Amino acid sequence: MVIPEAETLLDDLRARGVSPRVLAAIAAVPRDRFVPPGLRARAWEDGPLPIGGGQTISQPRVVALMCDALALTGDERVLDVGTGSGWHAALLARLAAHVWTVERDPAIARQGAANLSAAGAGNVTPVVGDGVRALDDEAAFDAINVAAAGGERDLAELTARLADGGRLVAPVRAGRHQRLVVAERWGDDVRRRDLGRVSFVPLRRSAAG
Repeated sequence: MVIPEAETLLDDLRARGVSPRVLAAIAAVPRDRFVPPGLRARAWEDGPLPIGGGQTISQPRVVALMCDALALTGDERVLDVGTGSGWHAALLARLAAHVWTVERDPAIARQGAANLSAAGAGNVTPVVGDGVRALDDEAAFDAINVAAAGGERDLAELTARLADGGRLVAPVRAGRHQRLVVAERWGDDVRRRDLGRVSFVPLRRSAAG
């Protein structure tokens, strides 16, 4: 049974046009398991919350928008850059076949992996490393989700890791602001569209990146 606070959020997201499939994933994944104990009473608010280490669990309406933008059908291999709390990866796991989620901060990565395990997200592989370049021995991904704001170079590196017809959604720095971008790769052709302004933590790279 969905708790009243979660139902209020779901009603708001439904009114905003979030797809039934993404709404079902949000209803099935308890967001309160992915926030610090002292903030669990606020877990279903439509806003970001701090999780430590200078990071946040992202605003639900933005996460829902990003999940919808990937248009997952259930059989995809997904790269998730920026594990954070693990909530976004857990939602993607409900929408795709398998998710590899990468976090640069070891302490945040451990907590995110523990949260994912506690939530029963068995089709998620947590990885510690540079989210742009980790898993470079893996085959191309059908979809890539990025939960931290990088630059055009980062976007280009990640887009190159998409399979033909694959789709990426990421916040990209644009001057003093950030824009949420969807990129689709068709051979050497990359088609982009802008979903509007957002605010994410910066994408942190390894020293080699």
